[in-house]
Amino acid sequence: MSFRENLREAIDFSGLEQKELAHKANVNLRNIENYLRENASIPAADKAVRIANVLGVTVEYLVNGQNTLHETNSMVDPEIRKLILSIKKLPKNKQYIVIQTAIHLAGILA
Repeated sequence: MSFRENLREAIDFSGLEQKELAHKANVNLRNIENYLRENASIPAADKAVRIANVLGVTVEYLVNGQNTLHETNSMVDPEIRKLILSIKKLPKNKQYIVIQTAIHLAGILA
């Protein structure tokens, strides 16, 4: 995946709005918007580090999608991250059913 795709996924997973990310990372909102556009450039290292820190991921994850460890957070496996994003897109009642089913299956399989 590209920087743009990885950044979009990390933002979605975090639940932050672009404006909030820009503020917390001390990066201009227009820059964040530009990084999310097709054929966007990768930010300068200092900006990429601040963005990654706010999102709880590594710069390496944003650049190449690899599952590396962050100094303060362990990364969520990319497949689990995709699953969580998919569940978040469901209506609340469906989210509840999926989560309850997973809990039940975990008890059976444990």
